[in-house]
This record gives sequence, C-alpha cells and structure tokens, in this order.
Amino acid sequence: MLNQKILDEISTKVNDLVAQSPVKDVEQNMRVLLSGVFSKLDLVTRDEFDVQQEMLMRAREQLNKLEERVNELEKKLKTSKTRNPKKT
Repeated sequence: MLNQKILDEISTKVNDLVAQSPVKDVEQNMRVLLSGVFSKLDLVTRDEFDVQQEMLMRAREQLNKLEERVNELEKKLKTSKTRNPKKT
C-alpha cells in the first residue's frame, strides 16, 4: 500500500501541473461561459422554489375550503328555495 505522504505529494504535483497548464485556462473560461448562460436563464434557487411550492400548497388548501363552503351555501340556498318558493 502507498504511503499517505506519497499520495499527498502526487496530488500536489498533479494540481500544480494542472494550474500551470492550459487546462486551468479552459476551466476558467468554462466557468465564465456557464455563468453567462445561467444568468440569462430564468432560474431560481432551491430555497425560493421550496417557498413558492409551500405557498402554492397553502393556496390550494384555501381554494378547496372555499369551494366546499360555496357548495354548502349553494345547497342551503337550493334547500331554502324549495322550502319557501316565491309566489308570482
């Protein structure tokens, strides 16, 4: 098995080589390119998405309650009309 010190040295040397090579420039250019692309997209963070999803769930719950209430009131209205029809 390799010694941890040897692995650390190899890793350091590879990182140094990459930092001095064109690969580092390509990495930086890709980051700039991707940042530009992402800034043009209409993206939101996960936190913003979760907040909006929670608000939507609450709105749906309220809508369901209101629909139930309207249905109850419509039933009461129909019932009261059948019990007390207006004479014309």
